[in-house]
Amino acid sequence: MVKKETYSISELAKEFDVTTRSIRFYEDQELLKPSRNGQTRIFSSKDRVRLKLILRGKRMGFSLAETKELFDLWDETLSGNEKQLLLMLETLSRKRAMLEQQKEDIAQAEMEMDVAETRCREALADLQKRKKAQQAPAKKEKAAANDQP
Repeated sequence: MVKKETYSISELAKEFDVTTRSIRFYEDQELLKPSRNGQTRIFSSKDRVRLKLILRGKRMGFSLAETKELFDLWDETLSGNEKQLLLMLETLSRKRAMLEQQKEDIAQAEMEMDVAETRCREALADLQKRKKAQQAPAKKEKAAANDQP
């Protein structure tokens, strides 16, 4: 199978399930650098890989500025460098710490919801029990009234 070397904006949008507007925005942010044939954008396989990395970075919580910084460092050399790798490790560490804090916050919120739900269920059961207790004498009185001649 021959690997494709150029892509249209609509091909990339379809492949990665993003809008063409998003791709144009990434271009405006200088994350993608397609060549042009008149008004037509021609994306290279490098642009395709970068789009994939942009979307992966978004899923991991990277800002576009962080992604651009990593791309810029990569572009300084043919294969990246120590500075880029150190920045990537630092960024990953920061993102991981944020995710850990979010997990702790979610666990705390779930515990608080469990407590609130338990209290609500207990209060509802108590309310229903009292309501039932109040209705029982009224039913007995009504039945007794219906039994009189």
